[in-house]
Amino acid sequence: MVDLNALPADLPIPKDDGAADHLVGMRIPALDLASTGGQQVALGSLGAERTVIYVYPLTGRPGEDLPVGWDDIPGARGCTPEACSFRDHFAELRDAGAHRVFGLSRQTTEYQSEVAQRLHLPFELLSDAEGHFGEALGLPVFHVDTLTLYRRITLILRNSQIEKVFYPVFPPDRHAEEVLAWLQTQQ
Repeated sequence: MVDLNALPADLPIPKDDGAADHLVGMRIPALDLASTGGQQVALGSLGAERTVIYVYPLTGRPGEDLPVGWDDIPGARGCTPEACSFRDHFAELRDAGAHRVFGLSRQTTEYQSEVAQRLHLPFELLSDAEGHFGEALGLPVFHVDTLTLYRRITLILRNSQIEKVFYPVFPPDRHAEEVLAWLQTQQ
C-alpha cells in the first residue's frame, strides 16, 4: 500500500521545459469553477487582492491504486503532501498577503470534497474537470493511462492577471514555503 503522505527519496525532479513561460501577465479567463465550498468561483473576478492557485495533477485516496508508473513521472507524486503544506502554512500565507488560496485539479468536485475533508483543508479546491481553465491559459499537461492531467504549477493572481508563476514545482511538500517566501518579499 502506498503512503500518500510520504514522498519516496528517489522521485525524479521535473525540468523546466518552458511550458509556462507565456503565463506571466496573462488575464485570467472569465470562467466559473465548482469548489469544494459548494459554490461557483468566478476566476476572472477575484479582484485586486492576491490569490494563490496551486495546480496539481491528482490526489490519491488511501487504499486506491495510483496510475501505473506514477512515481516515475517527474512532478506527478506529492499532491497530498503539497496540500498539507498549504494547509499548514495557510495562516502565514494569508498574513503575507494571499487573500485567497485555492487548489485546482481536473478531478471532480465530489472527489475533491473527500480530499478536503480528510486533510482538513482550510481553503477550497477548484474542479476544472472539463479542462476549460487549463486550455484557456495553455497550462502544461501530461498523459497517464487515459487521463490528461495538469503538471504541478502555482499561479499568483492580482487584478485578474497572473503576476507570478512557480514552475516546475519541486519538492511539492515544501512548495508552500517557497510561495510564502515570495509573498513576504512583496510586502
